[in-house]
Amino acid sequence: MFCVECGKEGPIFRNGVCKECYLKTHSFTNGPIIIDLPVCVHCNSYKFKNTWMNELLGDVLRRIIKSNFQISKELEKVEINTECKEEKGGLACKVFISGFVDDLEFTEEHNIHVRLKKAVCDVCSRQSGGYYEAIVQIRPDKTKLTRQELDDIISTVSATVEDLRAKGDRALFITDMGEEHGGLDFFISERSAGLVIAKKIQGQYGGEIKQSSKAAGTKDSREQFRVTYLVRLPSYKKGDFLKFGKSYFYIISVHGDKAKMINLSNWEEKTYDAKTIEKASAVGGKELIKEMILVSQTKDEIQLMDPKNYKTIELKKPKHVSFEGKTAKVVEINDELYLLPN
Repeated sequence: MFCVECGKEGPIFRNGVCKECYLKTHSFTNGPIIIDLPVCVHCNSYKFKNTWMNELLGDVLRRIIKSNFQISKELEKVEINTECKEEKGGLACKVFISGFVDDLEFTEEHNIHVRLKKAVCDVCSRQSGGYYEAIVQIRPDKTKLTRQELDDIISTVSATVEDLRAKGDRALFITDMGEEHGGLDFFISERSAGLVIAKKIQGQYGGEIKQSSKAAGTKDSREQFRVTYLVRLPSYKKGDFLKFGKSYFYIISVHGDKAKMINLSNWEEKTYDAKTIEKASAVGGKELIKEMILVSQTKDEIQLMDPKNYKTIELKKPKHVSFEGKTAKVVEINDELYLLPN
């Protein structure tokens, strides 16, 4: 058939004309030529309607175009794509809206100017104003935390916050942190995240969590509260060596107010609560562990060589296990060597 407009032979779309001629007088999409897009000067997030979002510019533009453009209901399987380049005052963008009508694919192009409006998002505004809903206090039971322990806790808290933000909680941030009373204080923007952080620290280091709250004004006629989560760390930790009576134990894990230990003499595992552990004597930590070269082994014994002086020793295995690899670890306590399990 021939198009009554251009005379070209081919499929007729509507009213006796081909698709190309039909689009000269009809369109399935139309919208504004200027669009305002607020962008935060601090975090570069974009505002769509009343929501700030940390999405890619292309994704935000697709949302805005879908919201601001009139797209015919006839157009099915709609796809929106953009090509933008910087220009004075914003972006010059080409918008391509494609879809299908009666099994024929259509793509319509629009030129728009996106005006980038400098603003400060709600999260950055809160952060600059020192906003927080929770305080997470980390306190050692007796001695001060070492520099390494402080750094490890800071890394754990920072990683936990980043993980929660990556899952979509963009309103979460650490307002402030500081070293206090041998431990650490973290000021957190959200109460729920404060509890997650406190439980994360407790899971790694043991101890107990105490919670308290106090009034912090009103919002939307509702009284607001700030919550403090105190994580009281135990005097012992994973990797410590303790003495119960005449026996020596190695702490292999800590959970809450309990610790799982292994008896160095027979490798039997036992779990003790905090009150029982307080009765034990501290011997030392991971600094007592030595790594030695594995020379040979039988079912009952193992022969090791000290890499520093090349002296060899033989130790009885508390259990019939086979050591894999080229080394094994021992701990020396009161001039006596104990073999550690893998």
